[in-house]
Amino acid sequence: MPIFDFQCNSCGHTFEKLVMRSDAPAPACKACNAEDVTKQVSAPGFRLSGGGWYETDFKTGQKKNLSGDSGGSSTGG
Repeated sequence: MPIFDFQCNSCGHTFEKLVMRSDAPAPACKACNAEDVTKQVSAPGFRLSGGGWYETDFKTGQKKNLSGDSGGSSTGG
C-alpha cells in the first residue's frame, strides 16, 4: 500500500500517511489539524535488497547470473 508524504500549508509540518487510493482526499495535518495540506513528490517507500531474486528468477539459458559473469569479485578477502 502506498505511503505518501504531505506538507501542511498552514503550519509547514510534514508527515507521512498511508492512503488507500491515490485520488483520496488529503488527510488533515497531524500537528494543527488543518485540512489545507499538499501531497509531496517523494521517493518510493520500498527497497530491493538481498541475494538477487530480481536478477536471477526470470532469466533463461546462459543468462542466469549476470553480476557473477563479469569476471571480477566484489567481495575482497
